[in-house]
Amino acid sequence: MVDALALEIKLQKHYLKGETLDTIYFGGGTPSILEVADIHLLLDAVYKNFSITPNPEVTLEANPDDLTPVKLQGLRELGINRLSIGIQSFNDQTLKFLNRAHNATQAIDCVKNARAAGIENLSIDLIFAIPGVSHQTLTENIQKAIEISPEHISTYSLTIEQKTVFGNWQKKGKLKLVNDEESAKQFDLLISTLEKNRYEQYEISNFCRDQKYAIHNTSYWKNVKYLGIGPGAHSYDSVNRQFNISNNPKYMQSLAEGNVPFELEVLDEKAKANEYILTSLRTKWGCDLIRLKHYFGYDLQKVRGRELSNYTKNNFLITTNEIMYLTRKGRFLADEIISDLFWV
Repeated sequence: MVDALALEIKLQKHYLKGETLDTIYFGGGTPSILEVADIHLLLDAVYKNFSITPNPEVTLEANPDDLTPVKLQGLRELGINRLSIGIQSFNDQTLKFLNRAHNATQAIDCVKNARAAGIENLSIDLIFAIPGVSHQTLTENIQKAIEISPEHISTYSLTIEQKTVFGNWQKKGKLKLVNDEESAKQFDLLISTLEKNRYEQYEISNFCRDQKYAIHNTSYWKNVKYLGIGPGAHSYDSVNRQFNISNNPKYMQSLAEGNVPFELEVLDEKAKANEYILTSLRTKWGCDLIRLKHYFGYDLQKVRGRELSNYTKNNFLITTNEIMYLTRKGRFLADEIISDLFWV
């Protein structure tokens, strides 16, 4: 698989038309299970086939139990300068419920070990709206996150996929999900506590200190072109979107034959406009109504004037100098508001 990934990198070297890369991101699963030598091979392929900015953001998504001191040192020597660590919780009981392989001590230790190895830009994931987890436990989780002082924190509501253990439990009535009202209360607690401790909510699910925004993810939200490598990976060149097939054997076989196996979606102006609304409105930078009209031909005020007026009147949206933002109140209804503003 690693050889196939390296081959795809080579075959896709013209996709971004010679543009200089600012970020490299190992994600979309658990890349931390790879050996340092594997990551070295992939980074080497990237540097051989693309122009890279002198100091790129190079992120690795990782599980705490994969991050031994030796591995962390090896990653740092390769140029990995940012980690996104899937901690999820600092409560051992919750971690067992989530079927995580690590415990709370390992979660804390991996952050200390990353600092010791010289990786100074750390992001951690926290999950809320977990069945059976009290406000007190959530508060303790947030406080422990603040104590280890990561530069960045991503927060996600627990979602249940159908073909999983949780999905089966839910179907059989063994798992009662947290209702929307309780989930909103927990999210409000997260926002309030993190803001009091100097974490800025710059995107609905993402917080950081000292403007340590995730450069890679921020590029997605700002409609910057990107190339995705691997089974199921998505790429975007500002005109089209393409999706690699998800089947691993078929993916590797196709690349062995010299072909990148993907499906192409040609984006029309409506799709581009809706994508821009979806991504930009989730961020602190907001949605530029002039850009929306000029580049995509969508006059939001003309087409969705009634919706805009209602959401503004009820303090869900605010528009300043032709930039439209969600208010704090609006962030709790982001999906509904955004879908109501789509060009259909």
